[in-house]
Amino acid sequence: MTSSAQQPVLFPSLQSFFDQAQSDFQQITLERKIALKEISDYISQKKKLQKDIELTFICTHNSRRSHISQIMAQAAAAYYKIGNVYCYSGGTEVTAFNINAVNALRKMGFEIEATNGLPNPVYKVKYSSTAPKLIAFSKVYTSMPNPQKEYGAVLTCSQADASCPIVQGADGRFKLPYEDPKLSDGTPQQDQVYVERCKQIGLEMLYLFSQVR
Repeated sequence: MTSSAQQPVLFPSLQSFFDQAQSDFQQITLERKIALKEISDYISQKKKLQKDIELTFICTHNSRRSHISQIMAQAAAAYYKIGNVYCYSGGTEVTAFNINAVNALRKMGFEIEATNGLPNPVYKVKYSSTAPKLIAFSKVYTSMPNPQKEYGAVLTCSQADASCPIVQGADGRFKLPYEDPKLSDGTPQQDQVYVERCKQIGLEMLYLFSQVR
């Protein structure tokens, strides 16, 4: 969340992840690339008009996929030094930022700290020592501090797509569903599945911002 005049430097582990991911774009299917390019074109248009680029990633519970997408997108924008990008997340109902998703993002190299012990904790998320922290907690997508108008709404689960036929205040609406890592909760594969979903989303967010012109 910075201007183009002062770009953050990513933490080394995140820099390494994105460096590798740049060579893995062939793993993304053509169908997904088309969906991602629609978002890239939206960003490019905002950039051309010299407007702030605000993206809200929306999933039903704002607990896993929407948070991972928000955080990965902000870091991917920094990787490509695209300024004036502000990423948010929200849901159609409130739960909590799931601890398995938090731990997977920590393994990827993000620094995430809970600021309270409430059932819906507020987390501070860092991807760089030179960028402002992201504030992450579960919220309805129309709640502050999320943008209220002229933002791009990215729907990361099919349930949110179905329950948000019209996204209030958005001037762009995009479908980008991901399989819910919640399906692995409590299984021996849990941690691996969450990290794999983080990597998939990170790869696609990187591709998205690589296409911005």
